[in-house]
Amino acid sequence: MKILGLTGWSGSGKTTLLKNLLPELIKRRLSVSTIKHAHHNFDVDKKGKDSYIHRMAGAYEVMISSANRWALMHEIRDAPEPDLNQLIAHMTPVDLLIIEGFKFANHQKIEIIRSNFKKPPLALSDEYIIAIASDMPSDNIIFNDLNIPILDLNNMISLADFIIDNLDINDKVNQESNQ
Repeated sequence: MKILGLTGWSGSGKTTLLKNLLPELIKRRLSVSTIKHAHHNFDVDKKGKDSYIHRMAGAYEVMISSANRWALMHEIRDAPEPDLNQLIAHMTPVDLLIIEGFKFANHQKIEIIRSNFKKPPLALSDEYIIAIASDMPSDNIIFNDLNIPILDLNNMISLADFIIDNLDINDKVNQESNQ
């Protein structure tokens, strides 16, 4: 399973890019899963529902299942937050696992930088950033000290090509057409 992060400062558009990139990767017949890091308390459950009642009563894990999907909620309680490798171990293997957030973790990442954003590039100090996806031209002064590719944030075809080529993911569509 190949792993790639989409990173950037809060508000840089990581989720927007992921929403636009996923259909292009899936169109190429790649199986793709995601992990999203949240910096705040969140809940996927609804107060008053049976699964919520189970968790509030003290269950460490509650699984909800239907004909369409299943979800497993794991309460951390007093334990430390799991690291990224522990979370990845719970994922079903796929062709590509895209991680949104976890900006300081040690996996290959593409940084998102938009023209209206004024923070310095994370790539200046993060050796795991392999490219930048931006809506600014590659000759912008902000990119002068970087020796990595600057990709067009709005071109999902070239972003998908870059990911497949640089992570050495077998592009299933090209594989089948070559047979």
